[in-house]
Amino acid sequence: MTDMLYTPKSEVDNRIAAFQTSLDQLKIDGALIMHHTNLFYLSGTSQSAHLFVPRSGRPLLMVRKSFERARQESTIEDIIEIKSLKMIPGILEDRGYASADVGLELDVIPYNTWQFYTKIFNRSTFTDISEPLKRIRTIKSAYEIGLLQKACEILDEVFADVPSWLREGMTEIELASLFEAGMRRRGYGGCSKMRAFNQDFFLGNVTSGASGAVPTYFDGPVGGPGLTPANNPHGAGWKVIRRNEIVYIDYTCVINGYTGDAARMFVIGDVAGHLRQAHTVSLAIQAELVDMIKPGVICEDVYARSTELAEQAGLADHFMGIGNSRVRFIGHGLGLELDEYPIFAKGVKMPLAEGMTFAIEPKFVFADGAIGAENTYVLRHNGPQVLTHAPESIICV
Repeated sequence: MTDMLYTPKSEVDNRIAAFQTSLDQLKIDGALIMHHTNLFYLSGTSQSAHLFVPRSGRPLLMVRKSFERARQESTIEDIIEIKSLKMIPGILEDRGYASADVGLELDVIPYNTWQFYTKIFNRSTFTDISEPLKRIRTIKSAYEIGLLQKACEILDEVFADVPSWLREGMTEIELASLFEAGMRRRGYGGCSKMRAFNQDFFLGNVTSGASGAVPTYFDGPVGGPGLTPANNPHGAGWKVIRRNEIVYIDYTCVINGYTGDAARMFVIGDVAGHLRQAHTVSLAIQAELVDMIKPGVICEDVYARSTELAEQAGLADHFMGIGNSRVRFIGHGLGLELDEYPIFAKGVKMPLAEGMTFAIEPKFVFADGAIGAENTYVLRHNGPQVLTHAPESIICV
């Protein structure tokens, strides 16, 4: 993988058309897109720019920096350079887009930024268009699924290298650095993005033994101490890996913007019987959920079934975390962000649909370690197709 991959014009055109349909249904005159994830999705570039998508007609990409790269990366036909954001309302008015109602990504725009736009768009009102955009992005095209599949293939390759790296006496962060380098040299673009506020996330998670039970703020079943309380205080730390401790490795892989996600288990020696039992249960839960998931199935029903199965196995107190650190979901959508729709959680009434991509992650946490499974899937007409294929057994080194 040595060449830049640019989003095809057909992809951008289809996404713009779908978004304009939503704008028309909501009777919104146009939308101003600035958040990097949505900007890339709708234009093919992540440069410092604002994309105006009218209810009908051609979109306009207004670039502050870098204009040259935006022209190269985006297939939007109308691209102009601007020196000041204050120019935007005048530019739109000159082009006949004197919009009374403008859509903004109000789920992510800071308050001070919103105030700025209320001043320069003094004759417009704003509507939140975050939800329509998130729902459009939920259904992936064949092109997007291909990118996600490549990310998962790289995860599989790097998991296969773990036995050659893992040794007694190395630190968690040393193992993590080897895993991350394995992905990076294969094209990991860096920065696993999340939509949720303050859910900062690095690349993934390595814990060994008791560090898998260390709690953290991150909204996931497994914490880890991290290296410092200052930033990313979760995941791999300075702990030394010992014999007969479960080594939990859970990583994302972002290739050309699209995020694969998987977890696999390793050990130097062997693991305790209760951990091995929990791993067997996690694989059984995963298999039943995959068999259950079909287009039309409701997200919360999948989560409810997972909790029933954990309870039947006598492991409810350890399912998806431990103590007060347990999380209340069993899976999440994947794409340009790690926390897209669908969310498999209580209260989520969204029906599943063909083309959705997601991770299912039944995991258990005990005082002496975290264990479980996680794989990435795309939903086809007859059920989920798994995209991560590394062996799911506990790999003994």
